[in-house]
Amino acid sequence: MNGMTVGLLYSRIRHDEKLLLSALRERGHTVEKIDVRDQCFGLSEPPSAFEEVDVLVDRCLATSRSTYVTRFAEAYGIPVVNSAETAQVCADKVQTSLALERAGVPTPETTVAFTPESALEAVEAFGYPCVLKPVVGSWGRLLAKVESRSAAEAILEHKATLGHYEHSVFYVQEFVDKPGRDIRIVALDGEIVAGMVRSSDHWVTNAAAGAETAAFEGDDQVHELVARASDAVGGGLLGVDLMEVGTDGESTEYTVHEINHTVEFKALNETVPVDVPGAVVKWLESVVAAAESDSNSGEAETFDTETDALDTGTETFETETDALGAETETLDTKTDAFGTGSTTSEAETLTPDTAEGGGD
Repeated sequence: MNGMTVGLLYSRIRHDEKLLLSALRERGHTVEKIDVRDQCFGLSEPPSAFEEVDVLVDRCLATSRSTYVTRFAEAYGIPVVNSAETAQVCADKVQTSLALERAGVPTPETTVAFTPESALEAVEAFGYPCVLKPVVGSWGRLLAKVESRSAAEAILEHKATLGHYEHSVFYVQEFVDKPGRDIRIVALDGEIVAGMVRSSDHWVTNAAAGAETAAFEGDDQVHELVARASDAVGGGLLGVDLMEVGTDGESTEYTVHEINHTVEFKALNETVPVDVPGAVVKWLESVVAAAESDSNSGEAETFDTETDALDTGTETFETETDALGAETETLDTKTDAFGTGSTTSEAETLTPDTAEGGGD
């Protein structure tokens, strides 16, 4: 497609964003780097930085900025990746778990509580070990593998003392005994771009936490699971994290434990032979092309509606003209009737004279 103008929403340019910027420029596209910290967002008028863009790409680090700026973009009618719906669901682990469960996508068993006392009950119900996670967060931060009641009490007390409302939502999850690794998939509207395994001796296997990576080729089950998970949260550019469960040497089942809507792909791009940022840019081109097609279709429908209205007006005019013609014919008929009446009257008046002469 012809060069598009992409607005990159950011608060810090990381290596991932640099890869994306390079891929965009290599394909002849214009990039507007928009630091959201410098912008003000009106309810109806977008910031001037948004005026010439064809699509906005959300790469904000802060969840609050990401969820709000995508909502504003949609209010302004500007295509944004990812959608506000996807950002809202993926930014919150509770909403992600609910979406996956509703869609029938396998995900670890989870319980949510709102007080330390009820959270402790949930922990005891799971048994030890189990996992406590913050509802908002990434890079494996503030995760806790709870191995005893005393550890649970200490962790819950610390969270309550922190005071932030997010620490008052206790997200308790079963501990999945994975084989020392998990799987990161980058997908575009459910289509897998590439995947990698992240291995570590530690139970947290994020690449950001130092895990070793290797390319991963998903089977049909993985492709189907990623597509369903993507649909469950609204689609878009996503990082879908899987864990292997039930490995018996012959078959493997998977569970989806997290979906990232501002996914990092630096480690993946270094691990696989696929050009990940290049694939993302090609997909963005298709997003813009689809948005332009929808816009043109909308304009065509508006034109057709106005044409139909014009045709209706013409038909109304013709109907009124026909009615006027009918009224004219009625008037002529009445006039003829009136003329006929006058002739009869004159004949009747002349009849005696004519009779007198006719007697000869």
